[in-house]
Amino acid sequence: MKKIILTGDRPTGHLHVGHYVGSLQNRVRLQNSGDFDEIYFMIADSQALTDNAENPEKVRQNVLQVALDYLAVGIDPEKATIFIQSMVPALYELTAYYMDLVTVSRVQRNPTVKAEIQQKNFENSVPLGFFCYPVSQAADITAFHATHVPVGEDQEPMLEQCREIVRKFNSVYGETLTEPDIYLPPNKACYRLPGIDGKAKMSKSLGNCIYLSDDAETVKKKIMSMYTDPTHLQVSDPGHVEGNTVFTYLDAFSKPEHFAQFLPEYNNLDELKDHYRQGGLGDVKIKKFLNKVMETFLEPIRTRRRSWEEHPDDVYDILEAGSKQASQKAGETLAEVRQSMRINYFEDRKGKGPWRRFLFFMQRS
Repeated sequence: MKKIILTGDRPTGHLHVGHYVGSLQNRVRLQNSGDFDEIYFMIADSQALTDNAENPEKVRQNVLQVALDYLAVGIDPEKATIFIQSMVPALYELTAYYMDLVTVSRVQRNPTVKAEIQQKNFENSVPLGFFCYPVSQAADITAFHATHVPVGEDQEPMLEQCREIVRKFNSVYGETLTEPDIYLPPNKACYRLPGIDGKAKMSKSLGNCIYLSDDAETVKKKIMSMYTDPTHLQVSDPGHVEGNTVFTYLDAFSKPEHFAQFLPEYNNLDELKDHYRQGGLGDVKIKKFLNKVMETFLEPIRTRRRSWEEHPDDVYDILEAGSKQASQKAGETLAEVRQSMRINYFEDRKGKGPWRRFLFFMQRS
């Protein structure tokens, strides 16, 4: 069996460092590993429209921004197919067929859906397209026979629902679809990066993000405003590392070589944490260190982004070529699905399939 990757992002704004540690850096590593036969990265504009239907221009503008972020972090269009979801018509038809295999109550139990409905304050006015997006996501994944889906930990319920749809379809219609596995970051600190305000999740809608496209001064201001330990009032006070946003970010981003380069009085992060717990280490010092650590990976990303920003036509050429390639692949899967469901009515007219049997029956009668 081929090893195939499919994952993507909603174009509702610039991507942030939570996206980077949660999935993007993992995608680049997997892309460059040579271990996968096919790799697809989707800009999910159709999904973005499910809660932005009255503001399509926002989605349109951010398709380019997400593509720029992809290219800036190192996604290579020579190694991976980057495409726009709405440019692949087969995905909509697959979604319609899968909807017949999922109950409303099952979607309502999906914890990711429940959390996002609450976060967006939909209450009883949930757009139907948004409510059904777990089914749409299953269509996205299965259309490419994806075996691995590199996403953040919060997407695990979505992957489980996709696997349920695959099992149901295969049990009813025969082995057709491929069951995917989630691919989480190797560093558990990267599973779900909190916002700079200490909230559980970094979110564009909450305004607590550090964006990959932020300039150096903006990043510095955001880091210096980070939530730390509210009981750590004096430098001499013992501090708490757990729940301290600065240390959570250091867990996700710092490497041993950063200490030798920027903070040589400590050999590693454990020593820094021990000193903070004992007291005598101020928040400003660790924030300044974190800023230097963050700049080691953000500055190269900014440089690549500026380069691509000067050639937007080249970016659109990449998206157009990738969308055509993705559409062909998804169309092949749709043909397999229709054949398994026995609704490919005109495909076997020259053979001895159901169409021939139907004609024979009509002639006999």
